[in-house]
Amino acid sequence: DTIAEHIEARQAPAMSWDDTLGNMHTLDQWRAAISMVYDSERPEGQTLPIHKRPLTVRTNHPMKYGHIAGVDKPISRLVMGVDNQRSWPHASVMLDDFFEQGGNCFDTAYIYGGGVCEKMLGQWVKNRGIREQVVILDKGAHTPYCTPEALSRQFEESLTRLQMDYVDIYMLHRDNLDVPVGEFITVLNEHKNAGRMRIFGASNWSIERIEAANQWAAANGMTGFAAMSNNFSLARMIDPVWAGCISASDAQSRAWLTETGMPLMPWSSQARGFFTGRARPDDYSDAELVRCWYSEDNFRRLERVNAMAKERGVLPINIALAYVLCQPFPTFPLIGPRVLAETRTSLPALQVELTPDDLRWLNLED
Repeated sequence: DTIAEHIEARQAPAMSWDDTLGNMHTLDQWRAAISMVYDSERPEGQTLPIHKRPLTVRTNHPMKYGHIAGVDKPISRLVMGVDNQRSWPHASVMLDDFFEQGGNCFDTAYIYGGGVCEKMLGQWVKNRGIREQVVILDKGAHTPYCTPEALSRQFEESLTRLQMDYVDIYMLHRDNLDVPVGEFITVLNEHKNAGRMRIFGASNWSIERIEAANQWAAANGMTGFAAMSNNFSLARMIDPVWAGCISASDAQSRAWLTETGMPLMPWSSQARGFFTGRARPDDYSDAELVRCWYSEDNFRRLERVNAMAKERGVLPINIALAYVLCQPFPTFPLIGPRVLAETRTSLPALQVELTPDDLRWLNLED
């Protein structure tokens, strides 16, 4: 009861929560500098979350689910990116919380963290004993190693890092226009037929190349791409975040996705923080944000997002993410929270309903 009273009283006047968190961040940096890790922070044998109870999905979780043909599990509409976690304590807390909130789909890649991210995700899944409850999306064959031969080498290493004998979804991380589509499709079918992946897809491929690949697959009695992972967000990416990136936010791509029903698992679905208050026309402090997202139309979209968020009593980021979730084709947006608060501020988007008229208005199509 005493503890509850102090919680209700909020922060003490002598030291704010920001002071406390700042001290903890400083201590974390000091420990990292001297490579100090407590036994309780090592992944080996840590089968329980920090609260020491078995990991379970909360009964009142907010998550919603969809399906992709070829994956025999429901897939959470939000997908957690496993690309920024660099320590076991950080990764386990973030992953545990997302799972408890109903999230079961996790995205990673061969190149993330030099393999550290795949290893931590795999160790977490093994420690918690939840392999058949989660959907693993892995990517490989990133430029300059975007060849069928490199794909196989990287994929085998990824499975070893993940401590898994299969992934649910495998994506080519980039395209290589010098390689005929049939060569990629052939090697992907070999891995799929061997049971090492349930389905495969393409990330940062053009629609034309995806169509060519699937036509080749059909003509040769093979399986084609079953999902796509290009950028898609309310804000238009005016300059690629990284070399070789492709967006599907334009009208032509949206029409194709609607017509074909191709599932889209978009990265940077929240425009890398453009709708969080970081973007202002007079603030050029974030060079990447300015280069990739600053445009007159995007700031007009931001104005409309802010107005709708105020009207509905949610955060602007919830409206921006709901724009992706409410498209007339299946979407499973990737989110990349660094702290628990960022996960929590993304989840309310699942409860925001947008009509076709809302989507057009937000996208300046009225």
